Amino acid sequence: MKAIFPTPFSLENTQEVFKAYALELFAFQYKYNAVYHEFCSILKKTPEQVQTIEDIPFLPISFFKTHQVITQMPLEPATVFPDTESVDKNTGSAFCFTSSGTSGSETSKHYVPDLSLYEASYMAAFEIFYGPVENYCVLALLPAYLEREGSSLIYMAEDLIAKSGHPQSGFYLHNHEALHKTLLELESKNTPVFLIGVSFALLDFSEKYSMSLKNTIVMETGGMKGRRKEMIREALHENLTKGFGVSKIHSEYGMTELLSQAYSNGDGIFNTPPWMKILIRDTEDPFNFVGDGKTGGVNVIDFANIHSCAFIATQDLGKTFQNKGFSILGRFDNAAIRGCNLLVP
Repeated sequence: MKAIFPTPFSLENTQEVFKAYALELFAFQYKYNAVYHEFCSILKKTPEQVQTIEDIPFLPISFFKTHQVITQMPLEPATVFPDTESVDKNTGSAFCFTSSGTSGSETSKHYVPDLSLYEASYMAAFEIFYGPVENYCVLALLPAYLEREGSSLIYMAEDLIAKSGHPQSGFYLHNHEALHKTLLELESKNTPVFLIGVSFALLDFSEKYSMSLKNTIVMETGGMKGRRKEMIREALHENLTKGFGVSKIHSEYGMTELLSQAYSNGDGIFNTPPWMKILIRDTEDPFNFVGDGKTGGVNVIDFANIHSCAFIATQDLGKTFQNKGFSILGRFDNAAIRGCNLLVP
């Protein structure tokens, strides 16, 4: 299935262009996304009433756990989403990404009819922030994700590894000794390395093998996933910079429900690609927004979510800055966001 709305990756990066595209995409998803349409109708928000980005209703992210959030034109053939265990990732066919969840909890499901849209998003964003992936040997230390099916992060990492074209690019599960040997060998050759890993695995590795890397970007994807005690970002990055011998630790901000990622180059301030935007909502009134420097709930506009919903209210807490960057400060304690439980069973 090809994109049913113009793709956003070559948009001119101006506020006017972003606003126009956002309003057009909202009207499109209001019309063709049944779940989103019902949500907007309850809020009495129609395309005629929505004149600014702030007017657009943001769908609570919990809907991805309880509903099929799909934008589907009525004349298009119904998309069949196979099980994640049986789909052929190389055919560009429909796919369902799933979150890891916790024991006994529901998982989020993001139905993606056209994987090429996701691929275009993460490849374009990677090149904006880091240049061509062919310039790197890509190493992935993502055991918590490799051990399950349906991870969008694994799909991205797998493709980055393949497109890097480097013979030593690859995944590492628990074979830390092999990763250590590979990093030392690449360091001796002054090979640029992009090491992406889940936080607990990077900590485990760096505590076992202290290194001094000069040519490696170390990127953490967040989350201890129940493997280690949670720690604040500053403490995590301090431990990792010492363990890897690097001056800073990069970070990625992404999730199952999105098809785009934001990146931090080491100071905890994330920046988005041109087709993604962060707004901060008031914690007491989720339909109003707060200004730069004030803490609130994180709302995300992701234009790559053409086939699902591009306007999502997450359960993260954060704040934006005047330079258009943003930080993530944590999550809502009980994940029950006031005013955002409409339609949830």
